[in-house]
Amino acid sequence: MTAHAAVEAVWRIESARVIAGLARMVHDLGLAEELAQDALVAALEQWPRDGVPDNPGAWLMLTAKHRAVDVLRRQSRYRDKLAQIGRDQEGRQEQADDVLDRPPIEDDLLRLLFTACHPVLPADARLALTLRLLGGLTTEEIARAFLVPEPTLGQRISRAKRTLAEKGVRVELPPAEELPDRLASVLEVVYLIFNEGYSATAGDDWMRPELCEEAMRLGRILAGLMPGEPEVHGLVALMEIQASRTAARTGPGGRPIPLLEQDRTRWDRLLIRRGLAALDRAESLGRLGPYGLQGAIAACHARAPAAAGTDWERIAALYVLLGHVAPSPVVELNRAVAVGMAGAPDRALEIVDGLAGDRALRGYPLLPAVRGDLLEKLGRQEEARAEFGRAAALTRNAGERALFEERAAHLGHASR
Repeated sequence: MTAHAAVEAVWRIESARVIAGLARMVHDLGLAEELAQDALVAALEQWPRDGVPDNPGAWLMLTAKHRAVDVLRRQSRYRDKLAQIGRDQEGRQEQADDVLDRPPIEDDLLRLLFTACHPVLPADARLALTLRLLGGLTTEEIARAFLVPEPTLGQRISRAKRTLAEKGVRVELPPAEELPDRLASVLEVVYLIFNEGYSATAGDDWMRPELCEEAMRLGRILAGLMPGEPEVHGLVALMEIQASRTAARTGPGGRPIPLLEQDRTRWDRLLIRRGLAALDRAESLGRLGPYGLQGAIAACHARAPAAAGTDWERIAALYVLLGHVAPSPVVELNRAVAVGMAGAPDRALEIVDGLAGDRALRGYPLLPAVRGDLLEKLGRQEEARAEFGRAAALTRNAGERALFEERAAHLGHASR
């Protein structure tokens, strides 16, 4: 591995820890990232010349800390700032390094994650900032993943850091009374990242596996940092089990393959085992919340050796529970699918028709797609064909559009 490749690899692994440690020192997220970037530049300059250090992560952290101390020295509130990190004005640098290393790095990562996902930020800003600070992704990489122009994405990240500074948001763990809401914000961001990778909302690709991997990595980190939170394990279970289907979700040319048509021998059994273990952990800690219930639904599919053996009645019952703890029209739409698969397409169609006027589902392509599927089950092929045509017109994903158009064309041929 060349020195430049080593720098890139180490940065991807260690950048979050470096930024987290610096944020604890300087109490400024933007400054912490700048200082970490300075250490990265120093590595790019020195490692090709001097060789890769034995402990490259520690080298980055120490270099960044030295730069942080230099910045604090130049600030007018030098004495107060140094007091916060355990140094007096005459203290030695070695003493400062010792004090700075005392808090567990895991605490720093948790502080950084809660700060990047702070609810004062809109969801798209939380998502971008999390990928930037904890994923080690460049602005270009994040913009490409979400099909957003790079300048737009850069401005989004800059505004997020400015908002945190203006609102006086400190890089710290939330107090106990705020933890449930703040944790919900973090879990929402992680699952948004996963979902965009699992079913891309726009563009030519059906999936973006690199986003799924990043979301699962963040989920695993969070589960390790907060082992007593059932919803954290529930989210990990959901992501692991859904990600297990990746290899089976596309065919030749990237054509999407629906869940019921997938070759289940291609599902990743290791991810399924890990997901089921996370679900067991969530259940052992208390009642399942929204992510845990979705994980339990995913587990029903994972446990069925074939599509025909799926326990659709249990899935429908789990959606009823999910509708109580996290009511939404999308949950009701999914419940309708389960009811239809359990042998009651007429009752399922009533549920879907009851959602037709819901503003939250306006422009949602899966609403007409589900309705089309139920109409086909009921033998109303012309109506079903029209619904799949509507679904194709609404989606912004090329693969999904091709799938809906294929269903519509098939129904057109069948009706002749």
